[in-house]
Amino acid sequence: MNYYIIGDEDAVLGFRLVGVRGAAVTNREQAERAFHAALENEQNGILIITERVAELIRPLVDRFLFREKFPLIVEVQDRLGPLEGKKDLRGMVNEAIGIKL
Repeated sequence: MNYYIIGDEDAVLGFRLVGVRGAAVTNREQAERAFHAALENEQNGILIITERVAELIRPLVDRFLFREKFPLIVEVQDRLGPLEGKKDLRGMVNEAIGIKL
């Protein structure tokens, strides 16, 4: 099972440094193509997508988040931080474990 990242150039480069393949995208059309291409490869078991890219193709992402069993989709922040109204990583960890870091 492989990881695959779809995001901005910085996110994809960062994940590539640890051996994760991916696609850098800048608009909705590129994001849709990259998402479908990632789904075609059955070895991609975990699809990592940055929040801003996920927002570009939200209906497509939500379909797989809520209706499909595979692949697992994980949204992560990009270098600009969390989107408005979303918790940052520290906030999510604090909520998950119940301890303020």
